[in-house]
Amino acid sequence: MNKSSRKEIKSLSNRLHLQNNLQQKLSPADFRKIHPPVKQYHVTSEKDLAHAFLRGLMMLDYRARYIPVKQDSSKSDPVVDSVEKDDNDLEALFSTEVDTVKTNQNHVHPMDVQMAVFHCSDTVLKQNMITKLSQCQYALPLLVPDPVSKDIEFPLWTFRQIIKTWKKTQTKDSSITVTMKSMPIYKAQTPMVSFFRLGSLSVSKSQLMNTLINDRHSTFFHRNCPGSTKSHLLMDGVAEIAWYCPAGKPNDAFTDCVAFCNLHGDALNFEQQRDVLTEGSSINVVLVPTLEKSHSSTRVITALYKCETPLIILINDTDCDAVQMKKGKYKIGLKDKTQPNITEELKRTIVNILSEPHKTFQLEAMADVSGIRVDENDEVCLDGKSAAMKIVNLFQGMDVSKIKDTFLPCQGKLWHDWCRINKELYQLKGHIEKEKCKKKEEMMKIRQDQCTASCSELMKLFIESLSSLPSTDKEYFLKCTQILIDALYTDDLTSILLRYHQKWSEVMSLKMKHDILLKNKQTELEEISKKLQSATFGLEHIFREMGQIYEAHKSLQKQPKRVQTDWSKYPELAAELMISGHPMELMDGDADHVPLSWISSLLDEVIRKLGDRRVFVLSVLGVQSSGKSTMLNAMFGLQFAVSAGRCTKGAFMQLVKVSEEMKKDFQFDYILVVDTEGLRALELAGNTTLHHDNELATFVVGLGNMTLINIFGENPADLQDVLQIVVQAFMRMKKVKLSPSCVFVHQNVTDVAAAEKNMDGKRRLQEKLDQMAQLAAKEEGCDAECFSDVIAFDVQKDVKYFAQLWEGNPPMAPPNPGYSDSVQDLKNFILSKASQSAGVTLSQFKGKIQDLWNALMNENFVFSFKNTLEISVYRKLEVQYGNWTWTLRTNMLTIENQLYTKIENGKLEKVELSDLFEEMSKTYEGIQKDMTTYFDEDQDKEMLVQWRGQFETKIKEFHEELVRGVKRKLDEVLQQKKACKKLEDQKTEFENKLLEKSKELAQQLKDKNKDEEELEKQFNSVWRHWVSELTADIKPTEDINLEDDQSTIVQELGFEWKLINDRKIQKTYKNMADLTDYNDYVIKQRTSGFIHNQSYEEQHLIRSFIDDVEKQSMDTFKSKPVATRGYSPTYLQEVAKNVKDKVTEFESERKCTLKKEFTVDLLLFIFDRAGSWFLKSIKKFKMKNDPQMFLENKRDQYSNIFRSFCRGSSSAVVLGELICEKLKVSTVEAVYNKTAIDLAGEMRCSFPAFSGNRLNLEKHVLKSLAEKEKFSGFMNYIQHPRKHVESFIKEEVKKYIFTEHKDKTLNILKKNVQDIKELVIRALFTATEKVKVQRGDTDMWLKEFSSLLKDKMTFDTICSQNFSDISDFELLKKEVEKGLVSIVTETSSFSLEKMKEFRLQPDQILIDQLCRCCWVQCPFCGAVCTNTLENHDGDHSVPFHRATAVYGMHYKDTVEMSFEFCTTKVASDGHFYRSQDSVKSIPFKQYRTAGPEFANWRITPDGSNLPYWKWFVCQFQSKLEGNYNLKFHGSGKIPSEWKTHCKEEAIKSLDEMYNL
Repeated sequence: MNKSSRKEIKSLSNRLHLQNNLQQKLSPADFRKIHPPVKQYHVTSEKDLAHAFLRGLMMLDYRARYIPVKQDSSKSDPVVDSVEKDDNDLEALFSTEVDTVKTNQNHVHPMDVQMAVFHCSDTVLKQNMITKLSQCQYALPLLVPDPVSKDIEFPLWTFRQIIKTWKKTQTKDSSITVTMKSMPIYKAQTPMVSFFRLGSLSVSKSQLMNTLINDRHSTFFHRNCPGSTKSHLLMDGVAEIAWYCPAGKPNDAFTDCVAFCNLHGDALNFEQQRDVLTEGSSINVVLVPTLEKSHSSTRVITALYKCETPLIILINDTDCDAVQMKKGKYKIGLKDKTQPNITEELKRTIVNILSEPHKTFQLEAMADVSGIRVDENDEVCLDGKSAAMKIVNLFQGMDVSKIKDTFLPCQGKLWHDWCRINKELYQLKGHIEKEKCKKKEEMMKIRQDQCTASCSELMKLFIESLSSLPSTDKEYFLKCTQILIDALYTDDLTSILLRYHQKWSEVMSLKMKHDILLKNKQTELEEISKKLQSATFGLEHIFREMGQIYEAHKSLQKQPKRVQTDWSKYPELAAELMISGHPMELMDGDADHVPLSWISSLLDEVIRKLGDRRVFVLSVLGVQSSGKSTMLNAMFGLQFAVSAGRCTKGAFMQLVKVSEEMKKDFQFDYILVVDTEGLRALELAGNTTLHHDNELATFVVGLGNMTLINIFGENPADLQDVLQIVVQAFMRMKKVKLSPSCVFVHQNVTDVAAAEKNMDGKRRLQEKLDQMAQLAAKEEGCDAECFSDVIAFDVQKDVKYFAQLWEGNPPMAPPNPGYSDSVQDLKNFILSKASQSAGVTLSQFKGKIQDLWNALMNENFVFSFKNTLEISVYRKLEVQYGNWTWTLRTNMLTIENQLYTKIENGKLEKVELSDLFEEMSKTYEGIQKDMTTYFDEDQDKEMLVQWRGQFETKIKEFHEELVRGVKRKLDEVLQQKKACKKLEDQKTEFENKLLEKSKELAQQLKDKNKDEEELEKQFNSVWRHWVSELTADIKPTEDINLEDDQSTIVQELGFEWKLINDRKIQKTYKNMADLTDYNDYVIKQRTSGFIHNQSYEEQHLIRSFIDDVEKQSMDTFKSKPVATRGYSPTYLQEVAKNVKDKVTEFESERKCTLKKEFTVDLLLFIFDRAGSWFLKSIKKFKMKNDPQMFLENKRDQYSNIFRSFCRGSSSAVVLGELICEKLKVSTVEAVYNKTAIDLAGEMRCSFPAFSGNRLNLEKHVLKSLAEKEKFSGFMNYIQHPRKHVESFIKEEVKKYIFTEHKDKTLNILKKNVQDIKELVIRALFTATEKVKVQRGDTDMWLKEFSSLLKDKMTFDTICSQNFSDISDFELLKKEVEKGLVSIVTETSSFSLEKMKEFRLQPDQILIDQLCRCCWVQCPFCGAVCTNTLENHDGDHSVPFHRATAVYGMHYKDTVEMSFEFCTTKVASDGHFYRSQDSVKSIPFKQYRTAGPEFANWRITPDGSNLPYWKWFVCQFQSKLEGNYNLKFHGSGKIPSEWKTHCKEEAIKSLDEMYNL
């Protein structure tokens, strides 16, 4: 190659911006991305030409071959300088000089763009490119000289994907036979007509060839095509090939498929290419300027004339008609002839030659021609091809319908049986749980059979290749495998398809006539359809087998016996392919099933490799063969199967990456396209098909952020069928609160441009949609007058019309450019809508697949749908709500603590509500801001919006209730302070007098030497006298007999004394809340001569009533100021009257009569429960308000003061000791109250059970019960969940403080002690300095000191008059500091008993926070609603229910337990009785109609039961029987499968409940 050519090629690659791709080749991944929209009619720069060409080509736009470059407007056309005289103007006009004024550079020749892209592409992209060129009916490169080395390459690989279909016409004995043929073009044996140009001619050879093939389309690029230039770099020496495929019509140019080959450039210069082509041709056609012997072409023509291959010479300088010189040798003159005449003559001559026996050409055979390089022999292809050949060799000589059964056994009958049984699990009848266990055993047996069958040679080879080949070779291997499989069975498939179409036509014809033969023909069609199904075989079936092998082994968790690649790696292998752009099967169309385990693991692997990226899911629906896959492939450069007989079956998903330059416009990283099989023709299989289509439509519509509904043609009947299915799917989405958008694509519309017609079409579509919406609304049981009531839809914007795909009649018609424009417009529209969506994360998409499929398995989709994404988002919101309320609560506790201290110190006399709100305002505003941020900016904000109002209201209510609650508490403290003011003054006076008396006595004994014992004796002798003297005028507090008061109050309510006394002696009331049988309390009713006992539901209602009344009564008691103002019998009277009223109300509502014993026992039970609280509160009151008790408590303190004075201690020392005594009490109180708040906060954040939402707490409670394994604990939890949870919190707090986190507790305590110590030291220093500076006295020092402590701790006033002689305040300061050391030491050791004495308790703080939630129990199984909000909106729900035996459910009029889970029951055809004496049964599916306690529960049908409760039932079988007086036998016999669960598995299953 000469230097200038090399330079020109380099310049071309630079101009096209391909200089980097000569080594680093372009790949399909570069174009399988969301790029900025293509400018369809021009590019602004040459550097964009190559990419614009490829992207246009991928969209099947044949105009991509020539894309004009729009010149920069700043560059004007050349102008010749001229003078102003007219003569000179004319001179310039006729001058030739202006012709020489040119722009520096011609534009790039269109075929140079094509060939440059070809040379710069990798093998896979080359193949895609050539396949698209073929679809555009363009000629394809057959022999390609290397631009640098000039070696000739035959790109056989690029042809491998092309399949041509034609109809061959044969005439025999006046009868015409038309035969359809369809095959990979590289296998086709066809005649080949090769065209050569020898020398330079004015006639265009390529243009002449086009007239033979398709005179309306430039199959071969020629000099008169738009964009053609005189010079081109890369086309000379290139041989191109195209095929004429007849349509089996009378106007066909040729009756069979004919290949036409065109060697570009002067054939005299390209001897090697010329020889290869002439050798393989059936006819050689040579164009020469002249036939003179002196011409340089003579030698070549002579050689061609002498060889056997027919020859046609076209001579430019003669006008002779077609003349046969000798057999098979013709010459035709071109001079003075029109193009049509030349074409006609040439065509006639070719037809004549081909009517005789002739040589045929096969592309594949060219690989054996010596001297040319075949691309498939390149190193990059050899390994992949060799691996593919190993696989395909396994099938040699096999019947196509036997391959899947032989090599892919896991996906055939075994998988189909598994799917059938799995679906049956959702329609169980009879003994449901037994049936379920039996079916699960069958399914497990199938999985075992799959494992046994999973080691086929095919799968072994396939997995080996996938695992070991590098990514490029792997791509080649997969393509090659599919191509070779397709080629192997093309003939079989073609004949089956032909028979299918013939039979289908017969069925349609008979249907129109309502013929009685219709049913027989439909059966025959069904048989052919089955054969077609078994004969269809491709890569998707191999991947399906991978999925089944994986699912089988995963369900058994074991490796196959023989050596095989680890099945656990399969999802990773598939994920790599999916990321690289391969479609993956989402729903198996043959089994009508989603392999959930496989899909979940596959997506998990994708997430592991890419991260949990956001994707915009685009689903596509439409009737069969409506061009959905073709449209998607054109739009996004995808690889969905579109060839005949390979229509999409089921649903496939494919990732399309958003390119870097587009990412700024979108909130997601990928578009995930879900393509589906066509909705089937309804006339073929009736209801089965309708159900399948409804299922498929619901599934893909639910998955999509947007759904494309593809409608083909303008047949109103077809339209109605599709719309009915689609509208019902959207109706279901509305009912389960999913809101995808939709776009209707109307393909194959005859006149897209006719606006009026389109308006009419839109009007008709809108009418149809509205009509279908009304029908669907009736079927789904909801209101909808029009389609817009179902989904946001604008008929003007959301309906797109597509031109028909082909421009003319196939098989020779190119794609319609209008179709490509429609694809581009639709793509832009989709992207515009997508830019407004955040899409979903891959993990959310995975969850959606599971939710939708699980709901579809049940008969009632809406009833069964469980939106795990929504549940997950709500649970996260619950956790946030917990954090927000905790922040408010802790802040409020701190404020309450400070104000309480101020009130106790006498520094605050009134608490205003407005002041409390003001104190809380900063925290509350912060929470409001956090809430706004969370709802506005969280990635799930679209879903969160539905709960925003509810949670904002709940936070507002919580805040107000918290503030008002603290106001009530503090008002109570203030009232107590005022009420006790007289007593407080008395106490101060007592203290002063005691101090005075101690000092006087000490003065009297000061000089007498007495030991400690003597001093103590002296003090004791006067102490009792002092106490009597000080309390002489004060009446002592009366003792209270609580038990007598209780009996009197019960008697006052109208109950006999004897009854009360008997019930007290029997003591049955003590365990009233824990009874399982309340029949003894109920007056039994007679019905039809039978006495009916209470049903288990009624027993639970009575127990719940007792719990509710107990809680209300205890709340009322605890609201009374017993500890501050003393006890009053009216407190008991108020509660007793309320209890009696509640019993009457319960009897009225439940229509039952309770014995007097019930009310008496209930009152005694409540009084008994309240007894300890009353006694504790009364003791507190006495301690604070009984003067004698107060003085007795002060005895030790004044004894110490007395001794100090006796020892001659100064007043400063004694005052210091007195201050330390007071500091000791207030330090402990301040430290413990603050530690209670801090400990609660620490546990709320770091203790797993307390750090989440209500469900998280439930999980830990259940775990704790299982670990302890005590039946009594379980029954306490089942019957009194709230009480049990409160006990659990108390127990866990105790364990945390004293066992598990003792060090952490002590550190918190020590920190708070240190804070108080520093506060006191600062106060001592400040008070002492102030007195020094201002020369103050003891009174000033005490006032200053106490004022500095008032906000943090209580400090009782000390009378300064007894210490007026103090002058050394430094000594006082030191004395207090000395005493502080022992206070700090003593306070730093933690005591729970000590903590119980104080106002704030960590367990109670946590109970207030965590138990303020929903406690409603499921009426069937007793599971507690796990909603974190108390009085929440919407239904009660729980992720997993329990076995109903746990709650005592049994079969009517028997003692046989009912052990099934209510989630199983509500999916069954079973019935239940609301109560034991109910005559009418209620279907489980209509459980909400059974009454108010049933109506507000959402129990989702669910086949997955928590092993936890199965384990519990088996573990405590006999105790449950004894507890409920029922038996697990007969219908209630426990399935053997339940007994396989161990405790560890039960506990582990709780995580599944939480992670759901």
